[in-house]
Amino acid sequence: MLSPYTSAIMDIPDTHLGLGIDAGGTQTRWALADAAGNVVAEGHAAGSSALQMASRDGRERLHAVFAALAQDVRLHGQPRRICAGLTGFGGDGQVLAGWLAGLLGVAATDVSLCNDIEIAYLDAFAPGEGYLVYAGTGSIAAFIDADGTFHRAGGRGVVLDDGGGGFWIAREAMRRIWRREDEAPGAWQQSPLAHAVFDHVGGSDWSHSRQFIYTRERGEVGQLALAVAQCADTDPDAREILQQAGQELARLALALVARFGPRPVVLSGRAAALHPSIAQAMRKELPDKLALDQRTARPHVAAARLAARPNV
Repeated sequence: MLSPYTSAIMDIPDTHLGLGIDAGGTQTRWALADAAGNVVAEGHAAGSSALQMASRDGRERLHAVFAALAQDVRLHGQPRRICAGLTGFGGDGQVLAGWLAGLLGVAATDVSLCNDIEIAYLDAFAPGEGYLVYAGTGSIAAFIDADGTFHRAGGRGVVLDDGGGGFWIAREAMRRIWRREDEAPGAWQQSPLAHAVFDHVGGSDWSHSRQFIYTRERGEVGQLALAVAQCADTDPDAREILQQAGQELARLALALVARFGPRPVVLSGRAAALHPSIAQAMRKELPDKLALDQRTARPHVAAARLAARPNV
């Protein structure tokens, strides 16, 4: 029986398959591709991050995500190579590569690890072509130059910044709601935004918000941005938060433009697609001559095709 989190697209022949993994705070997506670049299966597991390697509990959760992912993948085929992009990855991937190699039955030398944004960039541009602004749980702007060097703006983590990402949107909504409660207790009852947020966190008492914002994984907190977007057409605070998110994302693009000159910009990521006002606000902040295109990112597919290349 197929996992409910997996979609089989076609029967997989016994041939060279590459596995691509895009590990983000909200979701860990994977795809299998053949040597011709055809996607033969794809699915997803729980959110994950290389930052989880910093604690024992985090390492256990990350290994569990990889184990569940490997079980699903092997229902569909046996990859020969793996290309994985992980949020928070800083270059030390020996343990992670060993886990994936062991769980999926490949040689550790056939596991390639990098930052998830590098894969996302190559899904949008060839090196040197343009700038990717990606808004998921966090936010970052990326540029890979013609020499293959990776440059960034933002992406410093949700505690420090990551303006315009899902976590930032969720935090801004909470901040506004509770500041208003400080000034006028009970004001939340007239706020569609507050109703949506409190429904999501489980109640209107501060204890519910406190437990949610301080004990949940960052990807879980980021999902609260969905509630903000759902009431943006009826609540001015929600609408303003999303417009400010677009302005934050424009700032990231403009930082790279200032350093490397004008190039086309692609906006991508789940948070960027929450509501049209995000991209609209970003467009207003950018020079008219700077092209902006919003796309649905499929970096797990790009990673799978890289892993499946016969000459890699």
